[in-house]
Amino acid sequence: MERKKNTQPKLKIKKGDLVKVIAGDSKGSQGKILEVLVSANRVIVEGANMVSKHTKPNATSPNGGIIKQEAALHISNVMLVDPKSGVTTRVGRKKNSEGKLVRVAKKSGEEIK
Repeated sequence: MERKKNTQPKLKIKKGDLVKVIAGDSKGSQGKILEVLVSANRVIVEGANMVSKHTKPNATSPNGGIIKQEAALHISNVMLVDPKSGVTTRVGRKKNSEGKLVRVAKKSGEEIK
């Protein structure tokens, strides 16, 4: 029996990472990743790409109205912020002393927690 190959690329960004938006209307803004949408290659960044959503009155929001919320950004439009220096960096993967594969910032060589 032939095994089905995983066509999904390995994403270098995780929920909770500090990223900077490098393209689009929110360019330059920094924030934490709230959610990673793996199948769509998109992320939701705190405070970036804000959109107005019209809501009907319901049990949770009795008045309804227009609320501002974050919309998804493509993963290529965000870049990880280096934990050591605070500048944007690319992400590599290396084995640590225990032989476990960890994410590493390319600029400083610092391990990303």
